[in-house]
Parts: sequence; C-alpha cells; structure tokens
Amino acid sequence: MFFASDNTSAAAPEIMAAVAAANTGYAMPYGNDPIMEQVRARLRAVFEAPDAAVYLVATGTTANALSCAILTPPWGAIFCHRNAHIEEDECGAPEFYTGGSKLVLVDGEHAKMTPEALAQAISFTGRSGVHNVQRGMVSLTNTTEHGTVYTPAEVVALCDVAKAYGLPVHMDGARFANAIVATGASPAEMTWRAGVDVLSFGGTKNGCMGVEAVIIFDPAKAWEFELRRKRGGHLFSKHRFLSAQMLAYLEGGLWLRLAAAANAAAARLSAGILTVPGAALVHPTEANAVFASFARDGHRRAHAGGAAYYLWPFDQSLEGPGGAPLAARLVCSWSTTEADVEAFLNLIRG
Repeated sequence: MFFASDNTSAAAPEIMAAVAAANTGYAMPYGNDPIMEQVRARLRAVFEAPDAAVYLVATGTTANALSCAILTPPWGAIFCHRNAHIEEDECGAPEFYTGGSKLVLVDGEHAKMTPEALAQAISFTGRSGVHNVQRGMVSLTNTTEHGTVYTPAEVVALCDVAKAYGLPVHMDGARFANAIVATGASPAEMTWRAGVDVLSFGGTKNGCMGVEAVIIFDPAKAWEFELRRKRGGHLFSKHRFLSAQMLAYLEGGLWLRLAAAANAAAARLSAGILTVPGAALVHPTEANAVFASFARDGHRRAHAGGAAYYLWPFDQSLEGPGGAPLAARLVCSWSTTEADVEAFLNLIRG
C-alpha cells in the first residue's frame, strides 16, 4: 500500500538485468559507449525524428533545468502553470541553470494552462522594454502535477500561442509514458508535431533506476546542451549504466507496459474510492495519480494500517472530527498490485 509516489517503487527487473549485463568488460565513457548509439537510434525511431539530438542524465531536475537553459536567456520569462513541476518541486533549479530567468505562473483548472491564459501572460510580459524580463519560453508538464493529461490537441493549441510570439516550448515529461498511454497518442503527435522543441523524457518514475532522456528536436541546440551538461556537473563518467537502463526501458515497449500498469492501478483505486460514502475526486484521474477526498476516519485507519501516501495539501492534520473530509494524493506505480489497491480500500471503508 505504498502510494507516496511512483519513484518509491523498485526498478523493474528488466532494468536491473540490463544494468548487470552492462557491468562487464570495458566501455568508453561520457556517452561514447556502444549502447548509447542504440539508444539514440531507438528514441529517434520512437519519436519519428531522425535528426533529433538525444542525451541522458540521471535526474528529472537536471533534464528540466538544462532544457530550460538552452531555450531562454537569463533575462527571459519561463511561462508555466502555477502548479508545474518546475515551479513546485525544483528548488529554483531552472532559475539557477538559466542564470536568472523568471518563472511566470499561469493559472488553469487541474494544473493545465489554457491558451487564453497563456496568451494573456505572454502579452503582459516585457511591456516596458529593458525594465522587464523578456518573453523567453513556455514549459508544459505532461502528465501534470495534478494527475491530468494534456491531449495532443491541447498541446497544439498551447504551442500555437507560443509560436505566435516566437517562443520555444519545453515539455516536462517525467510521466510522459503515462500521458501517452492515457491518450493513445504517438510520441511524435504529443511532441514535435504539436510544436514542442525539447522534451524531458522520464524513466525514473516509471520503473528505471535513475535515468532521463533529453530529446532536442532541433539539433542546432545540441552543442550548447552538451556544454551546459558538463559545466553543470551532470555528464556521467560511467555513462553505459544510464544507456543500459534507457535501452531496456525502450525494448519491446517496456516503457508503455509499465505505464499502462500504473494507470490501470490508479483507475481501480479511483473507482474504489468513489464507492466510499462522501468520497469525491479533487482532480480527474487520467493517468497514474489519484487526488481524492474522504473522511478523516478513513485516513486514520489507512495510516494505522501501514498505507503510505500524502495528505494534499500537506498542512492538513489527522487530528480533528472523524467525519470531516481530507484530501490526499495517491500515486500508483508499475508495481502497484490489485491486492495493494483492495487492502487500501478496505481500510478506508472501515
């Protein structure tokens, strides 16, 4: 019953086997290993982007921050949702790696920007010339921090606004696989065909030990990324262990199967919670995260029974009237079982 986050799960067996298999003999460092050549070819094929530049890093924060750094100058604004991951969970890394860019926060229900809100935020920026930060770039989180998913059509609409102002677009895809499974879209439809310039392609939250890919659809930005990755201390020496994870992740569509298992578990959990009297969803369950509200007594039983998850927002307390509703975030992973879901539901049902 571990629903704290999908990054709390073990790595998938296929990933660990690939790392062990890579741990033999010698391989050139810094991304010059032969496995990385296969990774590049595979990701280019998956995204139908034969000219894309592909790089690996170990964390999502690195992928996002370095991606932003190649898309906007220090005086640029990064337009993102108020609840975007780069706003809520990166400890200022995008601002640090860009050398001082400013996150400009855009509102929208369920952590999704609307084209109208984005256009208003962009048009309001840089009105006083040198006295203001300038329009820099747009960043989308898909799957969002509230468990919702941008469809390809929604991505197109937002990218159209960005392009109308001449701005590049980054997609934070830490849970990109979950969004692809949820929508049935192709990776190309969700990214470069919709107008996305750079993608942070997540692996760690979806069964990898620790690897993320940065896919740059305009290879003209590739050399700058390489320099920034090295200067920022994120060029892995024994790179083959990143390459091995990513190749195994892509092999036979493993990345999609793992995400499908997580999404299916969340759907079961969400449906089960709604059978509890007084329970309600705070946000639609569209991928692998469930945001739901139910009675404090149910939360007490769940915590006493060993369930791990977060009250959302954090400042709520288990102390107080038992019938009062409290909201929570519960995230399913590739390894969440039906037994985990049923055990949790039995606890909150009492």
